[in-house]
Amino acid sequence: MRHGARRSRRSGEHRADRTGAVIPLRAPAWDWSFDEAQTGGLTVGALALDSYELWHEPVLQSEISLSQTGGGRPELKRVAGFVTVAPMPPRAPRGAGRARERRTARRVRRFSALTIVLSVVVITLVLTAFGAGSPSAATGVPAPSKRLLPDGPPQSQIIAVQDRLRVQLPIAQSRLTAIGYHAADNGAIPLEPLGRQGNRGLFGRLADRVFGGDDGPLVYYRLEGGRGPATAVLDVGAAPGTDVFSPVEGTVTGISELVLDGERRGVRVDIQPTNAPSLVVSVTRLRPDPTLTVGATVVAASSRLGTMLDLSRFERQALARYTQDAGNHVSIEVHPAATLALP
Repeated sequence: MRHGARRSRRSGEHRADRTGAVIPLRAPAWDWSFDEAQTGGLTVGALALDSYELWHEPVLQSEISLSQTGGGRPELKRVAGFVTVAPMPPRAPRGAGRARERRTARRVRRFSALTIVLSVVVITLVLTAFGAGSPSAATGVPAPSKRLLPDGPPQSQIIAVQDRLRVQLPIAQSRLTAIGYHAADNGAIPLEPLGRQGNRGLFGRLADRVFGGDDGPLVYYRLEGGRGPATAVLDVGAAPGTDVFSPVEGTVTGISELVLDGERRGVRVDIQPTNAPSLVVSVTRLRPDPTLTVGATVVAASSRLGTMLDLSRFERQALARYTQDAGNHVSIEVHPAATLALP
């Protein structure tokens, strides 16, 4: 009884505030059904599916090639390791290539112009140097008309020296064809030429032209042939019949015949210089003046010794290579007085 009374009290609790009573609600006109019998074993609701089977999603091919992962890995891109890449050169500014091409073209043009100028300079120097070279011989060509006129004594002009001795030009300047030196082994003392050598080597002539090594208008030539000192004999060229004057001041010590190939070819005149009495100056290859005698006093470039001979018919004269005629000449030698060899 007590138990029944307690139950009846509980069921009647909160009757005053209606909190303990269950108030039934009116069923709506339509609601979700959870009755498995009515749905045929399928649950109908907000989360219901048509079937327990998942449907197949079709794979769509993208028109754009995208990065694809392999091996079933979830990430889109494979993680790559770190590598060292050389730094790229800085990009040249716009127009730098064309400017470099223009600079290169300008350098090429300047180099070409410089090469042409240098070539012209070298050719000019070579032609200038060879222009003072040796003229070709013209055997048998008559002398200019001025050389056929009567000639007088030359102007005083020293053409060679030997210590204190001064050798002057023995013929008139207007009759001179060429001056040459050649070797001899007859005891002659070498002379020191004045002027410039006309047949000097190419580099020597270039040096004279460039650095001003010209020693004046007087030109001489080194002649080939002979043995001994290269300047032992001085040859002064002129046309045959030209008057020959004394090259030094002094006294005539001898007049002797000159023999070539066993024949008498003129005379040799020996002069003892006043300022160098230990020497003897010999002048050969001339026809003597009838008034010239041994012991006579002669004056340089004033006293007549004789006239020049034509010996081109008897020998080939080396001086002809540098003249416009046969190369006739007189020869001058200097010997010690004590060792002068008499013919």
